[in-house]
Amino acid sequence: LMNPTCGLALSAPLNVVATTGMIADLIQNVGGFVVNVNSIMGPGVDPHSYRHTRADILTMTKADAVFYHGLNLEVQMFEFFDQLSAKQTVMAIAGAIDTSKLLAYDDYENAHDPHIWMDPLIWAETIDPLVDKLCEIVPEKSDILKANAAAYLDQLYELNSYSEEVLSSVPSESAILITAHDAFAYFGAAYDFEVTGVQGISTNSEAGLYRIRELVDLLVDRNVSAVFIESSVSDRNIRALIEGAAARGHTVSLGGELFSDAMGPVGSYEGTYIGMIDHNVTVIAKALGGNVPARGWQNKLGLDT
Repeated sequence: LMNPTCGLALSAPLNVVATTGMIADLIQNVGGFVVNVNSIMGPGVDPHSYRHTRADILTMTKADAVFYHGLNLEVQMFEFFDQLSAKQTVMAIAGAIDTSKLLAYDDYENAHDPHIWMDPLIWAETIDPLVDKLCEIVPEKSDILKANAAAYLDQLYELNSYSEEVLSSVPSESAILITAHDAFAYFGAAYDFEVTGVQGISTNSEAGLYRIRELVDLLVDRNVSAVFIESSVSDRNIRALIEGAAARGHTVSLGGELFSDAMGPVGSYEGTYIGMIDHNVTVIAKALGGNVPARGWQNKLGLDT
């Protein structure tokens, strides 16, 4: 007799395209062997300003499904997504999140901060809508998808617990996170950190001299000891803060590089969503006086996977 599972195991995986590495990693964890995932934006790529290429268009039009973030993150691509959705499955994974859990974007009416991946518990809420959409496409694989999703959800809860533990070890007066742009508001809300960026939510905004002076005052007045650069944003403004504070007689160190709008190198632990957040949390806590394991939650930081 033929094994009834053989057809499932040997069937071709879904050809899925994601915009960001975070979404691609999410789909891979949920989809497993059911999907073959390609990410358009790699490490160090800024999704706020990314414009799709001809190769991207070809890749997406040939895909079985395309998943993007939404909330105006990939704003340069939205017109194309609207056109593509008339022909094939296209989904904004942040679109299903209850807006009461989203942070307002003050610069635009009825708009929200897109950086939801900075809070693992909010990011976890994209899983069920993603599973529902994949199950619509391949209902015969629903049991596999749901089991994978449940296992990954458990990992995100554990990641959040680690984050709470190490970040709570930072002295309350030192829980001030200053970065290149406002990508960490959800992080601040989740872990009780005061967060500010030199630029706004979008990296397309320019930081003026007044903003730099304002933040130098903050560094000096609050005795902030460290600031952070981001892998996908120029470090020019952060270095201007350090120099400005030094001119005022206050030493500020570079606390490290954080992953904000893109994950780490492909093939590394930091090139996964869990590794990205583990890295950020560990680097922030260590630089601001917290107690952290040398290689982070899973003892993998700085090691290739």
